[in-house]
Amino acid sequence: MLTRVLAIAAATLAITAGSVVAQDFNRRPSFGTLNLNYNFAPDPTIVNITAGGNIPAERIGGPGCVGSIATPPDVRLNYRAGGGLPLYISATARSDVTLVINLPDGKWICNDDFRGTDPGIVFSRPQSGQYDIWVGHYGRGAGVPAQLVISEIAPR
Repeated sequence: MLTRVLAIAAATLAITAGSVVAQDFNRRPSFGTLNLNYNFAPDPTIVNITAGGNIPAERIGGPGCVGSIATPPDVRLNYRAGGGLPLYISATARSDVTLVINLPDGKWICNDDFRGTDPGIVFSRPQSGQYDIWVGHYGRGAGVPAQLVISEIAPR
């Protein structure tokens, strides 16, 4: 009986191991949490971070999911939408960086090369709720200095 239970447990682990997403939005963000309401100030709000990690963003799937990211989010944004304002989330760095976001509805969205080699995502009708944000880069391991930019004003 014990042998059968162990065999079933091993088979279940083997089947599910490949489909597990390594990003853990339940973990504490590496560079903090922002609580912003629509029409926030300062706009833009900028967070200095270190982009990258050891996990291929391709594991998230979908277009634009490239580069390497960390396990915990870099930044958590708790956002209250309103006033018909859009929301812009982007990143800048001297190196080529990427963007991975887990949206309040649980969907994943990624971007690479929105403006030049800098990633960005425009939400014309943003959701209220928790946005978990990762900034990736094309190397593995040691990260690169970057800035996460959150704004309701269109980038210039």
